[in-house]
Amino acid sequence: MTHQTESDRVVVFDHPLIAHKLATIRNKDTGHRIFRAALSQIAGLMIYEVTRSLPTQTIDVHTPMVITQCTVLKGTITIVPVLRAGLGMIDGILEVMPEARVGHLGLARDEKTLEPHAYLNKLPVDLDAGPVLLVDPMLATGGSASAALTMLRQAGASDIRMICLVAAPEGIARLQADHPEVTIYAAALDEKLNEIGYIIPGLGDAGDRMYGTV
Repeated sequence: MTHQTESDRVVVFDHPLIAHKLATIRNKDTGHRIFRAALSQIAGLMIYEVTRSLPTQTIDVHTPMVITQCTVLKGTITIVPVLRAGLGMIDGILEVMPEARVGHLGLARDEKTLEPHAYLNKLPVDLDAGPVLLVDPMLATGGSASAALTMLRQAGASDIRMICLVAAPEGIARLQADHPEVTIYAAALDEKLNEIGYIIPGLGDAGDRMYGTV
């Protein structure tokens, strides 16, 4: 089950199994191995609902008995994780949707301007061939996500959705202002950001917890 507000294009998941696994990764005592596994599993569960609105087409399929019409996804689906934490969601998504291809965006915050800048941009040349799913566990201030979405638009993507585990109201507001056409899918909508930009209650730094670099 999901909750969706059509006016602001935000979908927050309401599923007991996702909630159960989210409790695991919120727990400060969860080690990086279990954290990585739960992160991947949540992404796999989320993609089932995210793909519900993807475009489809009907084709003829030869069964062992007859020719029948079947529904398949239309176009080429591209998954784009924001490095490094976004990589933790890729395996779970590809487990469900192995036919998708994967691009990569690496963003870091400039220490002087505090604005994100790209250090890696490896995307397919034909991003307009189908839906593009931007993946990042945390939507905090929304600065990096907004920059990534701008890069995807500039690279030719025309159908983009954003998938995150935990979102803050500030990040959602930023994306709604900068990219109002993009639907945001989240496993949880948290309370706020603290004074240094961390999501509350959140789950800490997803990249550090995923790779054991806390």
